[in-house]
Amino acid sequence: MKLLASGRDGDIFEFAPGLVLRRTRSGRSIAHEARTMRYAAEQGYPVPRIEEVRADGTEIVMERIDGPIMADAMVRPPWKLGAHVRALADLHDQLHEIPGPDWLPEMPGGGDRLLHLDLHPLNVIMSPRGPVVIDWPNARRGNPMADVALTYALICCGRIPLPRPVAAVLNAVRTPVFHRTFARRYLGPDFYRQVAEMAELKCFDPNMAPDETRALLRLAGRSRSRAPG
Repeated sequence: MKLLASGRDGDIFEFAPGLVLRRTRSGRSIAHEARTMRYAAEQGYPVPRIEEVRADGTEIVMERIDGPIMADAMVRPPWKLGAHVRALADLHDQLHEIPGPDWLPEMPGGGDRLLHLDLHPLNVIMSPRGPVVIDWPNARRGNPMADVALTYALICCGRIPLPRPVAAVLNAVRTPVFHRTFARRYLGPDFYRQVAEMAELKCFDPNMAPDETRALLRLAGRSRSRAPG
C-alpha cells in the first residue's frame, strides 16, 4: 500500500478507490475513535465516513478526503484568512450543538456536549464538499468552552508544522487575527478561565516542545488574570 501521510502515532495508506487505511504504529486500538466519528456523522457533522474497523481496532478503513488542510488554505491566498477562521468557529459551534454520548469520557467540570479537543486548522481538510474534521482520539463529553479554549491556546502557542513560507505568514498574523476573529465570539470570564485551565493542562502533553510549554504557561498566566474569581 502507498503511504499517503504520517502523524505522531500513525500512518495513512492508499487502500482502494475513494478509501484510505489508517494504522497505528504503537498497536493501540482506535476503534473508540471510529465509534466517535460514526456518531458525529449520524448527527450530520462533517467527518470522513468509516467503512470498517480491522486488526483488533488498530486499523480503520475510511473515506478518502481530498483537499488542502485549512492551515495551508488560510494563506493561499492570505486575504482569505479571516473567512477560514470564521469557518473554524462555525465548526466548533456546529459540533457543540451535538449531545455528548454517555460512553465518552467526561471532562473535569462537567458539561454534556460533544468535544473534539484538537479542532484546529491542521485537523480540517478543505474538501470540495466543504470543511471536514479529522483526528478524533481526544474526543470527550463536556463544556464547549473547553474545546474553544484549547483551540485558542494551541493556535497561539503551538508550532506550525508547515513549509517555512506558509508558517512564517501564519506566525506573523495568527494571534491577532484569531483573537479578533475567533476568540471575540466567545470572550468573557468563562473563556479566559477555560483558556488558563486548558493551557495548563496541555503543558502535561509529552508531545509539546519546551518552547510551546513555556508559551502555554505565559498564556495561562495572562488569561487567569482576566478571569475573575
